[in-house]
Amino acid sequence: MSENEEYKDIVIVGAGLSGIGAACHLKRECPNKNFIILEARASIGGTWDLFKYPGIRSDSDMFTLGYKFKPWRSGKAIADGPSILKYIKETAEENKIVESIRFNKTLVEANWDSLNKTWKLKLKDTLSKTYAYIKCNFLYMCSGYYNYEKPYCPDFLGAKNFKGTIIHPQLWKESTNYTNKFVTVIGSGATAVTLVPELAKKARKVVMLQRSPTYLIARPSEDWFANLMRVVFSSRLAYAITRFRNILFQEYIYKKSRRHPTKLKNKLLREVRKEVGDSINVDQHLTPKYNPWDQRLCLIPDGNLYDVLKNKKAEIVTDEIIEFNEFGIRLKSGRQLDSDIIITATGLNLQIMGGATIKIDSEEVDLSKCWTYKGIMISDIPNMVSTFGYINASWTLRADLISEWVCKLINFMDQERSKSVTPIASDTVNWPEPKDWIDDFSSGYMKRAMKNFPKQSKSQPWINSQDYRLEKKLFNQALRDDKALIFH
Repeated sequence: MSENEEYKDIVIVGAGLSGIGAACHLKRECPNKNFIILEARASIGGTWDLFKYPGIRSDSDMFTLGYKFKPWRSGKAIADGPSILKYIKETAEENKIVESIRFNKTLVEANWDSLNKTWKLKLKDTLSKTYAYIKCNFLYMCSGYYNYEKPYCPDFLGAKNFKGTIIHPQLWKESTNYTNKFVTVIGSGATAVTLVPELAKKARKVVMLQRSPTYLIARPSEDWFANLMRVVFSSRLAYAITRFRNILFQEYIYKKSRRHPTKLKNKLLREVRKEVGDSINVDQHLTPKYNPWDQRLCLIPDGNLYDVLKNKKAEIVTDEIIEFNEFGIRLKSGRQLDSDIIITATGLNLQIMGGATIKIDSEEVDLSKCWTYKGIMISDIPNMVSTFGYINASWTLRADLISEWVCKLINFMDQERSKSVTPIASDTVNWPEPKDWIDDFSSGYMKRAMKNFPKQSKSQPWINSQDYRLEKKLFNQALRDDKALIFH
């Protein structure tokens, strides 16, 4: 390597919730390693810095969405976006992470050099559009799971004819004025149910237009248990107790949905009927056709969506779109939804490895033909870990587990004087028919993208279990005894 080539032990890609957490773990557990974080945007925070739409908030409690090592001290368990961004920035500042971030640097290509046991990374400067290179031994992908620049939006017939404003929440402009306007929100997922109550505060009327309903679950925005624990114990111990309790609750709900879906469905719908009474047709507008947790449950803090539905500031319309026209949307039923603003809360475009090309000795790897190792590494690709959180629980629970495992792996490699580690899917294994990387989850944004992701098997370690308790055991297995990992 020439003297002017920059080299780092570890490069983290992404300065969002996962990347900042990963850097904190590395700084504490692997203090002898030097690292940098590459961030494609001009600021940290990832999702929580990108999204600016009204009411942006967490759809998980902050005692599990928060980091294991940094207590969430606010009284609000369901937090707004600015509060979460502040929490991430505080974490970065307290741990002196900001100085290690290279802003406006997009990873375009990562090429593993088998001879020298290094990654050569091609970076694009998002401002100057110029390219640069850096080398590292270990690549830690924390770039999130969706395309920041291109959200998913169907090609609606006649959209060009609409005279009002069409906007996707991911591209929301803070200058958008919806005061006293007729607003239609297309969608029924977490973004839509977050937007509608907030828009209803100023808009003349808000319609949530859905093709099919989503399961809703109302919870207080403040956690009485957490606030009680803070009175009794120190903030750190109170946080740990509350976090453990909420992990168990998330696990209970998810596993009940798998074992007794009809019972859970009936329970959820009873709660909805208790909230809305006769003000809305629950069978038509709030009863999904699928089982709970076949798609994500949508959290309603303090029942705010129900409130605006009951006071008629908002309405749910369950129908199909025929076309957009000059004044709004024409529906299959024949109804016309006149609108000033149409918000397409139609989802995300999933993106693997932040859109970067992965190569081994200059040969591009087709990730869809690979196997996942524990949902964190990919077969035959050395020294690379990718963070993807839980879809059935809080994202950060898994991000923290992965960071702990990465630190253990790096320290073990130093102990063994290993320069590389590769998950090898042996040809001698009797591989079953492959399963999708995320299995048993019917949301459109997942189904559209699974063809591009590595596959999983039915047996360890070639699985992506999405099971926190199982993964705690799986990630704690002794590296020395792991026959799937080859150290050089």
